[in-house]
Amino acid sequence: MAKAANDRRMRVISLFSGAGGLDIGFHDAGFETAVMVERDPACCRTLRTNMPDTPVIEGDINEITTDMILETGHLKPLEAALVIGGPPCQSFSLAGKRMGLDDPRGRLVLEFIRVVREALPVGFVMENVRGLANWEHGRALEAILEEATQPVNYREHTYRYEVKYQVLNSAAYGAPQFRERIFIVGNRVHVPFEFPVPTHGDVKSTTKVDLFGHKVQPYMTVWDAIGNLPPATPPSETALRVAGTIKERIEKHGY
Repeated sequence: MAKAANDRRMRVISLFSGAGGLDIGFHDAGFETAVMVERDPACCRTLRTNMPDTPVIEGDINEITTDMILETGHLKPLEAALVIGGPPCQSFSLAGKRMGLDDPRGRLVLEFIRVVREALPVGFVMENVRGLANWEHGRALEAILEEATQPVNYREHTYRYEVKYQVLNSAAYGAPQFRERIFIVGNRVHVPFEFPVPTHGDVKSTTKVDLFGHKVQPYMTVWDAIGNLPPATPPSETALRVAGTIKERIEKHGY
């Protein structure tokens, strides 16, 4: 019985699941996805193929109640370990029009918080583009933090999430790509959370050590990751068009 209870505490509600990349990371960390919510039919087919034992709710999160999510995942309020997900980022991305909360897609970040407040998991992890942090001088981030930290009354108890956020670069943790994303993390059990210390850095920094005395490794290159693959086929027209915008975006925005 103790093992079953412990397993239940490690169960995750996955929102905006996409093809399941974030879920794979949490599975590797010892969690189990109880239920996934995704709108895109192609992504849902991928999820059902790769994780056939995990229920997938296919539909618009605006029309899906938290009760439906909990029932599908065989959970009750307070039982989930985490709510995880990366709401659509186009509204905050520097590559788009940056309509933010003025775009229905941008307001989906608040639907994520709605599920958190109603499902009351132990904690939550939201991922999004770096641009969310500075949209309208931080208005979107402020709205998320304000909504997430409001007290929740449930069955004569009051719960409040303590929230932290930080922009992390995947290259600093061994990925062969400079990819900055903001992570917003909260928990209701008053456990201090610290973001991971970077493990990789510029070649010139390899003599440095982190806070724990570990040597910082050089950035992993693309060649390190895929250098042993066979020659690539010619890029598509879409790939060439997107590649042509990179230089201008770096000059304008810095990345």
